[in-house]
Amino acid sequence: MASEEGQVISCHTVEAWTQQLEKGNQNKKLIVVDFTASWCGPCRFIAPLLAELARTYTNATFLKVDVDELKTVAQDWAVEAMPTFVIIKEGTIVDRVVGAKKDELQQAIAKHAATASA
Repeated sequence: MASEEGQVISCHTVEAWTQQLEKGNQNKKLIVVDFTASWCGPCRFIAPLLAELARTYTNATFLKVDVDELKTVAQDWAVEAMPTFVIIKEGTIVDRVVGAKKDELQQAIAKHAATASA
């Protein structure tokens, strides 16, 4: 299996989502979740930035969830607009960025990555 460091991991099943979430929390990694949709223009616009951030912050886990594919996950996380980025640290949501706001997203990740255990 390829190394997951520096990659955005797509979760296509609820099981895969739960597994990645638990793994990140156990490793005390910062988890950045991109709630996206294939039909969403701003989501496509910000995807390359997310990939770049995943390569930059290799001590964080970057997950991507298609809201149409995993409707229940999106509902559980109260996602109402795409893209929505949820930043989780040790099982707790510490930040949320709604919309393709590059600067806001970069700042949020940088802020929480600085305080996350490596």
